[in-house]
Amino acid sequence: MNKLTQKKTVLALLSALVFMQASAQAPGQSAPAGASTKGVELKGKVPVNPQTLRVQLPKPQEAVLKNGLRVSLLEDHKLPTFSMQVYFNGGGLADPADKRGVAMVTASLLREGTKKRSSREIAEQLATLGAGLSSSAGPASGESVVSVTGLSDNVEPTLAIAADVIRNPIFPAAELDKFRARFLAQLQIQRANPGFQAQEQFMRAIYGEHPGALVVPSEAVIKGLTSADLATFHAARYRPNNAFLIAHGDISLKDLVEKLERHFGDWSKADLSKVSLAQPKGPEKARVLLVDRPGSVQTSLWVGSIGIERNSDDYFAVLVMNHILGGGPASRLFMNLREDKGYTYGVYSSFTGTTFPGVVVATTDVRTEVTEGAMHELNLELQRIANEPVSEVELTNARRALIGRFALSLDSPASLMGNLATQKIYKLPADYWDTYPQRVAAITPADIQRVAKKYYDRDHLQIVAVGDAKQVNEVLKKYGTVEPATPM
Repeated sequence: MNKLTQKKTVLALLSALVFMQASAQAPGQSAPAGASTKGVELKGKVPVNPQTLRVQLPKPQEAVLKNGLRVSLLEDHKLPTFSMQVYFNGGGLADPADKRGVAMVTASLLREGTKKRSSREIAEQLATLGAGLSSSAGPASGESVVSVTGLSDNVEPTLAIAADVIRNPIFPAAELDKFRARFLAQLQIQRANPGFQAQEQFMRAIYGEHPGALVVPSEAVIKGLTSADLATFHAARYRPNNAFLIAHGDISLKDLVEKLERHFGDWSKADLSKVSLAQPKGPEKARVLLVDRPGSVQTSLWVGSIGIERNSDDYFAVLVMNHILGGGPASRLFMNLREDKGYTYGVYSSFTGTTFPGVVVATTDVRTEVTEGAMHELNLELQRIANEPVSEVELTNARRALIGRFALSLDSPASLMGNLATQKIYKLPADYWDTYPQRVAAITPADIQRVAKKYYDRDHLQIVAVGDAKQVNEVLKKYGTVEPATPM
């Protein structure tokens, strides 16, 4: 599909959504600025035209280099630029058990010097070309990712630098020392933040010893890592037969493959060790964990449980359920705890999921004195979405919002590349993104109830609170035996 057709698809989706939203409100009526919308019911809804739900996204052109590197290109000549992302199967999930964090540090130091270029030379040469290069890997991620951007006139020299950085990093000890000092200082600041403490405790409550529990690597691991550890991980995982490359922009596949063969063609394959981790089982029972923060004027709350893998059949039901529960400022949690009760500036729900089950969680920071009311309303909303069918108004609005957001994303190269990467990583069907609007539109109230009951299961719900124990301990006892959280 060419760029013009893609534009028309986006405009058709958005026009239909805007028309339907306008039709749902009586002429001449609008909510005054700042007014609460609690109890508001939209009238005169217009059904979604099936034509607006049909999308056909641009299909990538594919090739494989002689060394096994898989290449996908979304060709687009609208602007004289290009973007490239290289995904390596081996993020934090591939870390050795005694070095959880080595993938993250390896990616962080990838561009800090090669056999040919110093860190400064890399930065200066990229700046001269109008190019950018970054790399990342999370301590619980399945992939390490290198991202490159630049001008299409400078593809050749930009790829030369990128190939050098990806293939020949030397991980200077001095740069590792600087990173270590920055990381440990930042960790002290993060650990002073109650929201960060709540997140760490919640993830550990869900995953136990599984690496999915890691929000950040431990201080001990960071202090013990050496340049040799990073080089060993790089040699094992940064290999062409362990990667795929996605590109977007002003270049043809033939030209791209020629340049990639020139700079990556003699990059050797490796025998790859398989990453094998047991799937997390999740919490065996409901728990209430409290991190005592004497004198705290607020309580940070995380309430949730284990969720779904990214390729789960429940994905779209959880997506719509989450949007209605706490996906934004029109959600139930937001309208209740912020707009109606005034307990907090913000309250949200979210969900994750990769190659292993993620989490479903509702989070908020509230004033200490309203912790009891906030917990009551959080609990009420979690019960309500599991036990009562959502209204047609809520469901229609959620569908519109999610489809509209998806339509807007189609004009973003980063979103298109991300969608393609998601499809490849999780082995999703070839038409997965083409049918996204229909899949959202097909979700029913019964679907939402089913997944809410399944994943916000009261018998396995984890409640984590960070606050003044003297003031909130009795409040939390209403939801189970309160256990003091183990310091991180």
